[in-house]
Amino acid sequence: MDRLGHVNNVTYVDLLQEARIAFFGTHRAIAVSAETPEGILVVKHEVDFLAPLTLRRTEILVDTWVAAVRAGSFILAHEIYQEDEAGRTVYARASTLLAPFVFATAAPRRLAPDEKDFLSPYLAETPGRTAIAADGTSRHLYPLQLRWSEMDPYKHANNVHYYEYFQEARVAYIRHLHTRGEVWSENVIARMDVDYLRPLHYRSAPYEVHSWISGVGTKAYTVVHEIRDEDEVLARSKVVMVTFDTETQRATAMAPEQRAALTSELPR
Repeated sequence: MDRLGHVNNVTYVDLLQEARIAFFGTHRAIAVSAETPEGILVVKHEVDFLAPLTLRRTEILVDTWVAAVRAGSFILAHEIYQEDEAGRTVYARASTLLAPFVFATAAPRRLAPDEKDFLSPYLAETPGRTAIAADGTSRHLYPLQLRWSEMDPYKHANNVHYYEYFQEARVAYIRHLHTRGEVWSENVIARMDVDYLRPLHYRSAPYEVHSWISGVGTKAYTVVHEIRDEDEVLARSKVVMVTFDTETQRATAMAPEQRAALTSELPR
């Protein structure tokens, strides 16, 4: 849970990972175990957070289907929701681009015919979405120290932890912009896209997370992050933040001091 009493954005991605593993578990055609010489790597996540999810006793559901099948990759789509007497409430929609990977050669491979045969019956039309702007250059640097517990069976930082890394960097960046005594609006995440470009391996030296603001509106702003190893970009995220009224549980106009501070960070 976050400070607003909502399920934290990182937890949504954890739910998607559990659903994805359960989906793969229905068939042995796609290798997902570290005990095999091949696996499946997450290439990109796109998540739309549609409604706050709060603590409850009733279960929530995660639907999974296939949005696309390509020569060397495929896309799984997800919907996190709840159904009760009041109807259906959708909390998030997401898509995950995945690619088969051969560890011996450290390279992706093409999907085999039996893998395509497994995925094809789950194909369903999925609406597209507009891209999030990423204009700008680094305005804040956050040193990122990986923890050994964050490594997955493939000896890479697990894809879910990237959301934590970007969250840590974003909190540090916003705190840097805020001046003591200023009144800022509460914020929630509306959209977050992550591109996984190179794996993060455990090491003693920290990586660098570079952040900047790429857009500011009356009720929303966009934060861009890049995890870098010197000049090489290893991962990138684009996050749409919405200013939020905790009383009405709806988007609200951004506090003037907050908008001024964010606008000052826009590319000139």
